[in-house]
Amino acid sequence: MAVEPNPFAALSLIVAPAILTNASSVLAMSTSNRLARAVDRARELARQLESPKSADIDRERRLDEMTATEQRAVMLLHVLQSFYIALGGFASATLASLLGAVMASFGRGAIVISLEVLAVLAGIVGVGALVRGSILLIRETSIAVRVISERAASVRARLQ
Repeated sequence: MAVEPNPFAALSLIVAPAILTNASSVLAMSTSNRLARAVDRARELARQLESPKSADIDRERRLDEMTATEQRAVMLLHVLQSFYIALGGFASATLASLLGAVMASFGRGAIVISLEVLAVLAGIVGVGALVRGSILLIRETSIAVRVISERAASVRARLQ
């Protein structure tokens, strides 16, 4: 395989995974915040459920919400794991691309090909993990919206 002397080709191989690494980092940070909020909500629900003042009607709703919050927290943990794998994959792809660009200037064909394969495989792992995490995040969001809808319906029923 012929190596092109075009510096933009090497730059593209390095920049694309770097941008995806940054995107994965932002997603991991926002998911960490969501997980923290879910944990806070679970603690608040547990406190309310353990309170002797909790009404029977509210108790059942809070138990259901606690179950949903637990599901969300577990999902968010899996999302974080996926985003961390994506970060590792994209960082590996960036490093392999950088090393491949350096080795190409020394005419190390076999090493360059190996690094190209490694960069592509690491990128595929990163993209797969990013897609998996995003799908789980969509599912987690639907659970959160369902809980809000149920709570709103409960409030409306009491007020009517």
